[in-house]
Amino acid sequence: MRGLTARTLLFAFTADLIPLYALYALLFAAHGLSTARISALLAIWSATTFLLEIPTGPWADTVSRRVLLILSGVLLTAGFTVWTVFPSFPGFALGFVLWGASTSLRSGTFEALIYDGLAARSATDRYPRLLGYLRAASESAALLGILAAAPLYAWGGYPLVSWSSIAIAGLHTASASTLPSAPKAVAAAAVDSLEDEPHTPAPRSGTSEAAPRSGAFEAASRSATSGAGAATVADLPPISSAGDRTPGPGTAPPASIDDDSPPKVAVPQPVSPQSAVSGAARYAGMLRAGVREALRVRVIRRGVILVALLNGVTAFDEYFALLAGHAGAGPSLAAVLVGLTMVGALAGAALAGRTEGIRPRTMAAALCVAGVLFIGGSLLAGLAAHYPAAMYVLTAVGFSCVGIAYGIDFDADVLASARLQDAIEGPARATITSVSGFVTEVIALLVFAFVAVVSAWLPISVVVALLGVPLLLAGALSAIWRG
Repeated sequence: MRGLTARTLLFAFTADLIPLYALYALLFAAHGLSTARISALLAIWSATTFLLEIPTGPWADTVSRRVLLILSGVLLTAGFTVWTVFPSFPGFALGFVLWGASTSLRSGTFEALIYDGLAARSATDRYPRLLGYLRAASESAALLGILAAAPLYAWGGYPLVSWSSIAIAGLHTASASTLPSAPKAVAAAAVDSLEDEPHTPAPRSGTSEAAPRSGAFEAASRSATSGAGAATVADLPPISSAGDRTPGPGTAPPASIDDDSPPKVAVPQPVSPQSAVSGAARYAGMLRAGVREALRVRVIRRGVILVALLNGVTAFDEYFALLAGHAGAGPSLAAVLVGLTMVGALAGAALAGRTEGIRPRTMAAALCVAGVLFIGGSLLAGLAAHYPAAMYVLTAVGFSCVGIAYGIDFDADVLASARLQDAIEGPARATITSVSGFVTEVIALLVFAFVAVVSAWLPISVVVALLGVPLLLAGALSAIWRG
């Protein structure tokens, strides 16, 4: 377990240790881009992830998740490089396309790799705490990167901030190669019998999560070998009694999951037309299984929506630097103010393991409080533009309120994500998680479109404040979900 935890924490930490995160909106503005054009860039980013989110999910359910995460790091590094070498609207747009592709490859893939790695050790009870630690590592890295942006900008301006970010993205890519190659917890591709049935979450310890967890699912598994369901599993390798895939003829054995030994590398075999067809059939089967389970099983459907909303509304953090600039803060101070919001996110993620047993209504009330704090804090920070003498006080208090709201949202997101993973019973774990990511991008696109339109009439402080309203909606949804 220590080896799995250390490697996943390293990957999560290096993913967000990027100084450019704090200042890229100001970098765009420094090159003459208006708020509307910046929102257009963010929309391009989100649209790319939106289009690739679901297609990459079944890919992660059929090929090596570790290889996909390495490719994700390569694309991230390339995106920042394009920004630095071609600092213009087309260059920024291409960089966001590369970043969006990187995000779609990582989304769903990383959580599925972790959960199935724990399932192989019969330790899924540790998933909420580990996920909280991973989110905390990401936010700690983001905070360090944001705080580092201030001295880096003072010493070398935007070029030093950009090249430092490229170097760290390269380190992140290297860290992906150290991730374990845990077996996928495949049970069966049929989910018809799960449609809208009462669901009792499976225990997180004891019996391995790789096995089916309900009588209905066992029946669906048995029926998958006949009728329409057969097409979704016909080309999958045989399933052993433990739920792992058993190597078929000519198939390399699965990589070792021993934390203390390196994974075994399979010798590449020539690709025949039959194997290509088999791979396409496996991909189509995973896509069908994941989408059907996400849409037809009530508890998963609601969980997908709630997780997407909690995650999607965090698109408002793209405008924190602009809010600080509107209040009169320079780039260095803006980085510190944005850092305050990351402190809140860090605290919320780190506390997820302790708040795991919180009741839905309690979390709903907390999210409503978060919405009020976010709206009030944004408006308070915006007042600094009219009262420059009180700029430091108003921005400090305003961004602190926003940070608290951000922390509550992160805590709720971790808990909802963990409960969603527990609810998934089919084989397409990464695909279902990617469906949630797809809905997340829909929400993010709506946020960016809203800001692009409304910013023409309202100051950025009021626009950002309005983005806190979805937190109130998330509170209402949290109260009724029994994930």
